[in-house]
Amino acid sequence: MKARRMILYMLAIIAIAVPAFAKPGQTLVVYSSVDEVNAKKIFDAFTADTGITVQFVQLSSGPAYARIKAEASNPQADVWFGAPSENHIIAKEEKLTVPYKGPNFDKLSKEFKDPDGYWRSFYMNPMAFAVNKEVLARIGAPKPTSWADLLNPAYKGQIQMPSPQSSGTAYNIVASLVVMMGEDKAFDYMKKLSPNVQTYTSSGTAPSKAVQLGQCAIGIQFTPAFFEAIDKGFPIEVIFPKEGVWFEAPAVSILKGAKNLEAAQTLVDWLTTTKGQSVYTEKKTYFYPVLPGVPLGAGMPAFESLKTIDVDAIWAGEQKKRLVERWVNEVLTAK
Repeated sequence: MKARRMILYMLAIIAIAVPAFAKPGQTLVVYSSVDEVNAKKIFDAFTADTGITVQFVQLSSGPAYARIKAEASNPQADVWFGAPSENHIIAKEEKLTVPYKGPNFDKLSKEFKDPDGYWRSFYMNPMAFAVNKEVLARIGAPKPTSWADLLNPAYKGQIQMPSPQSSGTAYNIVASLVVMMGEDKAFDYMKKLSPNVQTYTSSGTAPSKAVQLGQCAIGIQFTPAFFEAIDKGFPIEVIFPKEGVWFEAPAVSILKGAKNLEAAQTLVDWLTTTKGQSVYTEKKTYFYPVLPGVPLGAGMPAFESLKTIDVDAIWAGEQKKRLVERWVNEVLTAK
């Protein structure tokens, strides 16, 4: 009897102690198309604030979508985090995600959310060029100020940009050029640009690494890694082309069949609070918030001061497969 009472006593102690350390009791599994370093910054802040642990796998938008679709009958993740919103539009159309609005949905402008609640954007970033000033000086090339300038033969083999086959960043470039120039002229432009492209990278953030290390003169992608490189002292300069740029508005979706639905909803809510949005500046992600009044990172011009191209995200999502196929058949073969 004494032994039995001792066992019951110990079990009672454990029952009291465990909740103090594991009360949230929730783990969230995420496929993240945000770069690994910045995703970890955001998830660490989320965990600190809510007690929910996040396990994430970093995947570019193309591979992430392919995995989500392949696992549709038995989802292995709860949330798709990041990738431009047009990717989430496709996921909605394929019935891979579920709607959720929650308390913060109405705070977002209409361009940053699906009206039915299937996805919402949680940050935005403009497209830009970054030039390595030392490389430009070495090859005797001028600083480009426009998309048209990039056709200059002085940049032959000196530009890196991502491939739309695997990168949502690259599709943003393709779609914005189509809207800005008209489809046929845009593809003619991209074919003419090919000789100047050193490589089409599989990752949307790879050009920033190459340009800051002087492996190329010009990188084209979204701005966060460029601003970070400047902050770290690399000899680069960010240029917004005078014709204008589109911007990314990466979104978050809850996957159909999510095993940790409550935790997934908590993440979606938290991302669109002022506290969640403030993490971008506090942790030096160099992302632009989607809620007004949240401070920007050092050296980042006000988003309103930039010339941007108005691209319909729903149109971009609907046209993505066709435009990427045309890019592969016409532009990549020209390379």
